[in-house]
This record gives sequence, C-alpha cells and structure tokens, in this order.
Amino acid sequence: MSDEPNRDTGPYAADGDWTPGEEPGGEPDAEHDGSRRTGARRLIPTWRMVVGAVLTVILLISGGMVAGYLLVDIPEPNPHAVSQSNVYLYSDGSRIAVDGEYNRESVPLDEISRGAQRAMLSAEDRNFYSEPAVNLKAMSRAAWNMMTGGSTQSGSTITQQYVKNYYLTQEQTVTRKVKEFFIAIKLDNEVSKDEILQGYLNTSYFGRNAYGIQSAAQAYYGKDADALTVAEGAYLAALVNAPSAYDVKAHPENTDRAKARWKYVLRGMVEEGWLSKQKRKAMEFPEPDPVKPSTSLSGQRGYLVNAVNDHLIDSGIITAGRLRSGGFTIRTTIDREKQDALVDAVDAELVSRLDEENRKVDTYVRTGGTSIDPQTGEVVAMYGGENFVEQYTNTATAREYQVGSTFKPFVFTSALDHDSTTQDGQPISARTVYDGTSGRPAEVDGRPTDFAPENEDQVDYGPVTVSEAMDKSINAVFAQMGIDVGVENVRETATALGIPDSVIDPKVGASISLGVSPASTVDMAEAYAALANHGMHRDATLVTKVTRGAETVDLPERKEKRVVPRDAADTTTAVLESVVEGGTATAAQSAGRPAAGKTGTAEEDKAAWFAGYTPELATVISVVGKNPETGAQEPMYEALGLPRINGGGPPAEIWGAYTAAALEGEPVKDFDLDTRGPVLPTAPPSEDTDPSEPPATDVPTEEPPTQPTDPGIPTPPTGTPDPTGGPSIPPDPTTGGTDGGTTDGGTTDGGTTDGGTTDGGTTGGPGGEAWGGTSSGYGGSQSTGEVGAGEDGGG
Repeated sequence: MSDEPNRDTGPYAADGDWTPGEEPGGEPDAEHDGSRRTGARRLIPTWRMVVGAVLTVILLISGGMVAGYLLVDIPEPNPHAVSQSNVYLYSDGSRIAVDGEYNRESVPLDEISRGAQRAMLSAEDRNFYSEPAVNLKAMSRAAWNMMTGGSTQSGSTITQQYVKNYYLTQEQTVTRKVKEFFIAIKLDNEVSKDEILQGYLNTSYFGRNAYGIQSAAQAYYGKDADALTVAEGAYLAALVNAPSAYDVKAHPENTDRAKARWKYVLRGMVEEGWLSKQKRKAMEFPEPDPVKPSTSLSGQRGYLVNAVNDHLIDSGIITAGRLRSGGFTIRTTIDREKQDALVDAVDAELVSRLDEENRKVDTYVRTGGTSIDPQTGEVVAMYGGENFVEQYTNTATAREYQVGSTFKPFVFTSALDHDSTTQDGQPISARTVYDGTSGRPAEVDGRPTDFAPENEDQVDYGPVTVSEAMDKSINAVFAQMGIDVGVENVRETATALGIPDSVIDPKVGASISLGVSPASTVDMAEAYAALANHGMHRDATLVTKVTRGAETVDLPERKEKRVVPRDAADTTTAVLESVVEGGTATAAQSAGRPAAGKTGTAEEDKAAWFAGYTPELATVISVVGKNPETGAQEPMYEALGLPRINGGGPPAEIWGAYTAAALEGEPVKDFDLDTRGPVLPTAPPSEDTDPSEPPATDVPTEEPPTQPTDPGIPTPPTGTPDPTGGPSIPPDPTTGGTDGGTTDGGTTDGGTTDGGTTDGGTTGGPGGEAWGGTSSGYGGSQSTGEVGAGEDGGG
C-alpha cells in the first residue's frame, strides 16, 4: 500500500481522460457547450458589465453633482459688475452728467420697457421663464470645443450669461464653465426669474462703453430704458451678440449684418406671440444716434459734478468711499435754464472779449459765479470756468482770492445789528457822516492809530455819509467803521450771514473790513442771500434728493434762522440799491429790475467781484487772474483790452446779463424793505473816481509813522480785545494798563495805495504791535500783515 494519501480527482478519470463540459458519469454541460466565448468575442462586455458600468457612471456623475452643488458657493459679485456710475440731474430731472469708471446705471426691471425686455429674451433665451437654469447640450458642446481647440462658446441660457457677467469672468476655460454650471443652478433655486433677468439686463455690455440697458438707451437713443420702443429694444438686444461690430454708426459696413440680427429678434417676438405681425410689418429700423465723443464732464458738467460731490461729502450726507462705489442718482438744485443763462452771460460779456493770442494777460483770466434762491438757499446756477477738461479748478467754489469791498456791507450790517456808535458816540446809520480823507489814520477812543488805508487813486472825499461811502467804496470810512463796530462783532456778523469762520484769519485785525479774507462765490452768494431774505439765513445746498436703487438717502434739515434783525438787513439793502442806481455798480442796471449790490476788487487787481441780488436771486460773480502754468495769482491790468478789471466792469456786466435772462418773463418785484431810518440819496461818483483809470501806482507807500499824528499822545500799544466784541482797548496811560504787545516792537503796516497793499515794515521801538499789526491790531492781512486795502473807488 502506498503511503501517499488518496486524492479526489474530481472530474478526472483514473486515466486522466476528461473533456470540458463533461461531468463524470453524466451528460455534457450545456453552458459550456461549443458556444463558449473564445477569441475576439471575449473582448465584448457582457450585459452585466454594461449595466454595471452605466450604473457606476451614473453614481459618479450624481455624486459629482451633489458634491459640486455642496462645495461651490455663490461668490461675491465682481467689483466691476457692481461698480456703477453716479447720475447727476438738473432740478427738472434732466441729466447733467454720468460720472464713474464704468458707464453703468442699474435700474429695476419695472423701469425697463416691456418691449425691450421681450426683445432681449427673443435674442438670447426665448424659453427663459420655462426652462432650467442650464442647457446641458450647449454646455457639453462648449466644453468639448474648448478642450479640442475648437471655436469658443458662451453660456446658452440667460441665467448662465448673468452668472458669467456678474460673478465670474469672461475667460473661456473648463473650470469657469464648471463653476458657471453649479452657480447657475443654485441661483435659479434661490432667486426669481425676474431678478435674474433684471441683473442680466444691468450687466450686459452694449458697446459705446455702455454697461447695462439704461446706459445703452442713453448712449444709442438719448433716452431712459423705460422709454425704449420695441424696435429700439430689438436693436439693443441685437448688439449684445456683437456690441462693437453691430454699431451701424461706428461700423456702417456691418449694417446689413446688424439689420439681419435685428430682424431675427423681431421674428422671434412674433413667433412667441409678443408682437403682432401687423406691428412688425409696419416697423422700420431705428437708426441710433451718432457716436459722440466722451463729453460727460466737459464744459460746466465737471465743475457741477465736483461741487455736488464735495457738498455731499462735506455735509456728511455720503462718505467719499461710498460715493466712489457709485450707483447714486442725485437730483441737484441746478435750474437748467438759469444755468444756461449764466454760461451765455459769461460767454457774451467776457469770454468773447478775450484775445489770448495777442494779450498774454488774457490767458490768466478766469471766471466764477454762483446764483442762489434767497427763499430756499438752493444754488440754481454755477459757473466754474470755461471748460472743466481744460481748467480743472472750480473758480466758483475756490477760496483763494480776497473779496475786496464786497465785504463792506457786512461791516455796515454789523454796525446796525450791534447798535454801534462812532468815536464821538453817534449811532451809525446810512446818514452818519464819516471822514473820507484818503490815508486818514483810523482812531480808537479819539486816538489815531497806524492803520491808515488809502482810497483808490488816493482820492480825498472829506465828510461823506455812509451811504455815499458805500456808493464810492471809500476805504477810509469803512476802516474806521470796522473799528467802531469791533473786529469780533464784524466777524460774528459775517459768519452768521454765511461766510465760513475758517476763511477769516484771526490776524487780519481791522483790515477785515476791507475784504482781505478769501471766500468763494458760493460763500458770498449765501451771505448776500441772507440780506435779500431780510436777515433770515438758510445754508446753501446743491441737492434735493439722493437715491440708490430703492434706498433714499437722508438729507440734513436746513432750517431757516434769523441771523440779523430785519431792519438791519433791509437798511443794508437800501444802501446797496443806491450803489446800483448811482454808485460803482451802474452796469448792473442792465438786469432791468430793482437790484442791490456791491463791487469789490482785490489788491493789484488780481480779482474783481460783483455781489448783488434782486428779491428773487442772489448772485455773485468773480473774475480772477491765475497763471495757468504755476497757479499763481496774477494782476489783470490790460486784460480784455481794458486799463484794469474792477467789480463795476465785467463782473457787474455779467451779473446784469445773467439776471435779465434768468428772470425773463417773471414779474418785476420791488424790495419790501423795513429800514432803520431814511437812506439819503447820493450823487453818482465824481469823474475823479473813474473805475476805468489804472491805479496811480502799484508800489508800496512809505512806511507810516509809528507815532500818532498828535505828538502829545503816546503810541497806543496793542490792547486787550474787549470781551464784549468791541475794539481792542489801549491801556490807560495813567494806570499803566495791560501790555498786550511784544517787547521788541510789533509789525506796523501802512495803508493801501490804489487798490494795492502798503507794507510799512516793522518798528524797532518799544511798545508792542501797532494798530496795523498782525496779532490783534487793526491792519494785518491774512499772512503777511499787509493792509490789503485792495479796493478801488470804482469797485
């Protein structure tokens, strides 16, 4: 017996004779009969394999879909997609300008005409409201073409295109397509179809730098999107397919292709039942407006936009960052007709007279102007310069130039407001007599000081009433009046009327009365508007409504406030009426209605002003000299071919022409005045004060004496300001007083000569600053201690 264990040989016979498919002792296995898969047939999958593979693919796709849906979030919008322009409107709702990096103005769907909406659906996605968010067939075709290097394809549905425009980029990649797919599905589940269509219409590009259908409607047809006709909407819808190529004005060679696309859009509308065959048959191709160069900020537009922006930011209405983000619609106070009237007046009375080729000084001339409704404080017109794209600085809002004698009415108003008296105790009124001698030292408590400003051309007027002094703009009178009233009282009145306290340097001293402080035409118009409104002040404003989509921005309340008594304001108005009737501002009579106003000229004729008003409008015009290369202030002698430029010349002429046009057709109104006593009529200025005469000299006068004219009275040192608002009081020589000056001698400035300044230098003696000094004395200028009498008898 063998030691080898027995083995089960299974189907094998003892002799090893076995054939496949045969069970031992049985019949052949039918399954393994001669039909067994051999050779190439073994490569063909069985049905089990096919089913398994399909199920695996389905599971993978489903899992990928679920994973993609869960993992891909709706991102934040692209910055450029949400960046919009700010839209600025005139008071009547017509457009001033659109400003922003992207020319886009988003509007709600109900502000887009139904015809334009349906035209876009016909062009891009006729089944938008009934189909899913994605088109798998189009997506597959686009992906395959991109992977194989074929032609690029865009998303098919409006939802996909909106996702691409708003959330993603324009790059043609598989990754972007995948993201687009999942974001579109999510978006379709989270927002309504109307919201998606609205977003699509506001983000699509139409050519001509117009993003969104509202900007496109303006760019091609000069209208808002809610006013688009079906034909116009169909053309804009056709543009989305090829924005630049289908602009028939920019590319007339593509007119046939553009019209074919337009017809395709309309045919789709007919097929969808959105347009009747009869209306379609009667429809003609709507020729778009010609392509216009970008002039959004040219002319006055840029000045107005910047002024409004500054007003919104400075008033705390909108932060600078939020304003830059765009999307605001800002209705301004600017009256379109009055704005045009102001531009026309400047063109006729000044710009047309410039000869920059033959007179270099004419290249220095700049003009600014502001017109305010005294009843509301609303700025109804503004002139910032000849052209914003050429002269960027807004002359209307800039606080660069001395206002000259246009400040004198504030001194008189302050005198009435504070019941001030002259040095001999007489109440100050329009009939009060002052000494108008040129270069007469101003007095404090009967003592002469070193503040002795000259009149224009050094004309001596002798005894004159305040009314006549205003007519002839006599420096000597208002220098003394300012001291009589008190520097702080004058400052208080001026700021109450509307002059910013920040522009009045504390060092100006008594020269404040001669207008040495700079201010803008807006500041001055606001102050004169308060006089026109009988002493009631309201902050000037440039806006009436600000919205951003459905949001309405809160505007500050602008309450009317009495700042000076009515009789004080009205008496000033009566005196200023005389200036127009027979003083330095007779040119303003061209307005053709009752007017009050004051001329002013800065030192060396670097600026000329006219500030005036009727019962309906307060308007201030400035003509200034500025070097276009350096920005430095320049004299304007010989500008416009005139010996000099003063307030009674071009500024008053512009004012008269503007006021006549702005109020044309309105009834003529007289001032309703409640004056403090009678205002004496005065004679016209004498021939000696002809405003057309150039100044006798523009060199400084000799240094004024540091001692008073009366040798028996000691030189009064700078005193301590009277806490009640009166002038600084010199120390009592019998008691020693209070030393308010410096130990090494203060600055002593002399008077003015012919509208210029006279710097008297510094004294070397003891006793502190003289009355013309820069600290708390009476003649200091803003920065140099110069007297800045800068005024002319002729304004």
